[in-house]
Amino acid sequence: MSAQQQQQQPPPQPPPSQQHHRHHHHRREGPAFLSDAAVRSNAALLDYCRTAGAALAGSSAGVLGLTGVRGLAFYALAAGGLALALVAKAGSDWRRAARSRRAIATGGFVSGLFTYVLFWTFLYGMVHVY
Repeated sequence: MSAQQQQQQPPPQPPPSQQHHRHHHHRREGPAFLSDAAVRSNAALLDYCRTAGAALAGSSAGVLGLTGVRGLAFYALAAGGLALALVAKAGSDWRRAARSRRAIATGGFVSGLFTYVLFWTFLYGMVHVY
């Protein structure tokens, strides 16, 4: 072979097994697949935590005698604190527990409000009215 022919030939290619790994330098974050059963189980557990937290906060607001805007502000503080605690508990590995961080933090806010108002009015009536 002449020097000119050697310059025109492409460089030798590595075996196919090495070619595959050479082109995939970026790593995908989080698991490739989520189990639907596990996601449903985690969602049910988060809903249980939110319901229990709302019932406890509503009971506390009722016993403390909070009314009007103070009572709603108390729910906002309690729900915000619970959301921060749940996100902190999930940590940086939250992708294994739920489809989004937002679902962990804000999911069930309105249903928790209904539970809160139920316990708030019941305990307020039991302690301060009767």
